[in-house]
Amino acid sequence: MNKTSSRREFLKISAAGMAGATLAHSAVPTLGLIFPVNRPVPEEALAMYPSGVKFITASVGLKTMTPEGYDAVIDRIGPAGEKLASEGANAVVLMGTSLSFYKGAAFNERLTEILKKATGLPATTMSTGVVEGLKAVGAKQVVAATAYDDEVNRRLQTFLKESGFEVLGVKGLGIEKVEDVDRVTQDGLLKFCVGVRETQPKANAILVSCGGLRTLEILAPLEQQGHIPAVSSTPHALRAGVRLLGLSGRAPGFGTLLSKS
Repeated sequence: MNKTSSRREFLKISAAGMAGATLAHSAVPTLGLIFPVNRPVPEEALAMYPSGVKFITASVGLKTMTPEGYDAVIDRIGPAGEKLASEGANAVVLMGTSLSFYKGAAFNERLTEILKKATGLPATTMSTGVVEGLKAVGAKQVVAATAYDDEVNRRLQTFLKESGFEVLGVKGLGIEKVEDVDRVTQDGLLKFCVGVRETQPKANAILVSCGGLRTLEILAPLEQQGHIPAVSSTPHALRAGVRLLGLSGRAPGFGTLLSKS
């Protein structure tokens, strides 16, 4: 091979390498979301982060929001994470609040480690996302409005106490069947949450718990009517997830924390 041919080959290889590096650098980071039930990328994710991140999903087939229902799907979490990793996820979030808090704070941490080990990726849970959100707004005395029945509410209260909060009260909508969550309207949910806040005037933050409830659009009006910061499951789990990708998590217009993150 003469010098001209050698140089041509060298330039061709260099150009290919630079193109590959540019493609890798420009690739959009991908967040894998493991949902309790089969669902597409939530509209909240696209409203909060319309660009700069790609979302992919998997599910574990939860039937009821009860301890028995959660027990039946726990072993599916690791494989769901593996599936998302194989599809290109750069980080993974378990998108189920009660699914991750129902056996306490230590169990939530174990689920996180299971996901990290199964995927080899940064991982977190919806329960961790709301705890991080509450701490970020300076919550000390918390009141919670939920979709759950009394038993799951009791377990949430235990989890929040283990996570360092004083829980002044927890009130739920009494929902057990997963599909019944979809029947909760935005207006009805906002009214319910404001009423729960009013039962605990000493609370300095409110948590709205259940990933199946659409809460993004009620965060700002709930804060305005309740006069305290509001944290909720899906929006603040998404915030935690994109932060694992190196992004700020900021989503202006959707409550105190998301507006300033």
